[in-house]
Amino acid sequence: MEVAHPRIKWVKLDSYEYICRVKWHPDNKRFALQTMNRAQTELDLFYIDRKTGKNLGRVLHETDEGWVNINDDLYFLESGDFLWQSERDGYAHLYRFREDGQLINQVTSGPWALRSSGGPFWLRRSVVNIDEKNSQVYFTALKKSSVERHLYRIGFDGSGLERVTKDNGVHKVGFSPDGQYYLDSYSNSSTLPSLTLHKNDGTNLHALAKPRPELLQGLNLQTPELFTIPTSDGFPMPAQILKPKDFDSGKSYPLIFHIYGGPSAPTVFDQWQGSSLFFDNMLLDRGYLVVKFDHRSATAISKKLENRLIKMMSGPIEIVDILDGIHWLKSQSYIDPDRVGIWGWSGGGSFTLNAMTNTREFKAGISGAPVTDWHYYDTKWGEFAMKRPQDNPEGYEKTSFVKSAKNLHGRLLLIHGTYDDNVHPQNSWHFIDELIKENIMFDMMFYPMRKHGFRDKPARIHRQNTMLEFWQKNL
Repeated sequence: MEVAHPRIKWVKLDSYEYICRVKWHPDNKRFALQTMNRAQTELDLFYIDRKTGKNLGRVLHETDEGWVNINDDLYFLESGDFLWQSERDGYAHLYRFREDGQLINQVTSGPWALRSSGGPFWLRRSVVNIDEKNSQVYFTALKKSSVERHLYRIGFDGSGLERVTKDNGVHKVGFSPDGQYYLDSYSNSSTLPSLTLHKNDGTNLHALAKPRPELLQGLNLQTPELFTIPTSDGFPMPAQILKPKDFDSGKSYPLIFHIYGGPSAPTVFDQWQGSSLFFDNMLLDRGYLVVKFDHRSATAISKKLENRLIKMMSGPIEIVDILDGIHWLKSQSYIDPDRVGIWGWSGGGSFTLNAMTNTREFKAGISGAPVTDWHYYDTKWGEFAMKRPQDNPEGYEKTSFVKSAKNLHGRLLLIHGTYDDNVHPQNSWHFIDELIKENIMFDMMFYPMRKHGFRDKPARIHRQNTMLEFWQKNL
């Protein structure tokens, strides 16, 4: 639509359900448009004429047997070529194409994935700088470790891969407009964040903000130990554990397992844990150990691992790894196997219900804002793995905790905000109603006019105190 003479021009496209991304081409005569089908198994990239709205043709067609992950790594080069992120080989990598979509070469490759160094887990934007003069692209990835984030650079032709950041941990990187410098917000699990200025070859020029451990002086904060837990078939699940300062390996401690568990949504990082560390240390002070570990589909290592969840997300597949992890933990001499709890929010709330209604491993659990049945969640997110209910009735049945509520084992605290516009409260209402039908006792705390993430301090303080009280009473 022209601003001076507003008149809508409709673009003619092939059949689609979602418009995913729109990006201007550098020539300002056209823009790139991405569309996706309802099943999310196909993504198309088109060029559209800016003036006429004419569809200039499909440039790329991405397919995946499970679902295509939308990403923000599309970059047009002065040569007319473009860079594009794809998971066509089972891992998130960069590819170089000619203007018409003809593949020139795969830029990055190997059994590791590109990954954004910051932002929410669903943000898939790994490229942070393009040096066209030297034909190099800078990006962040999991090549060194799935629990770290590092800056790398590589030639457009796929040669000369180099890790630029050196210190173990998570590097959140932002480049200067001219690409000559970058800022690195860095931390690891035991080191507070710092901010440093670097040349694009990694040379450290200046510390803008050093870590300030003096701010925590006197708090006796404990930081997590990173390790791995083997599954029964040998997959090393990334894990971390918090132990009290006076930890005694000869004692037996109750354990609280904190989970999220969504596909490629890890919780274990070699980075400073932020505000959650303070609450976890309050649990340590009350005698608990706190653990996190990521089942294989949550690690973000590959699309291959994600696709294990096709038509069966947040259900019986992931719980196998979770049980392997819990059994391993219970076998450790310093953990009381009869006093293991589980908690999580949103997807983690769902996994708490999964674990407490489909296993007998947990004495108590806290489920916050859980999806209890995929029928109650939005189509874009729920259907990428589950597809439509009519196309996957068995999957919807086997992942419904409304159906398994009657099997609840252990004491449950259910928390939800009445204004939650992400995971609607009807998820909890239906689950609660099933518990009532079976005369199963439980605890609940609903927060009036709070949404999915509690923003106000009184609600957050009350919620955390409710959780502490619940653990002390039930674990």
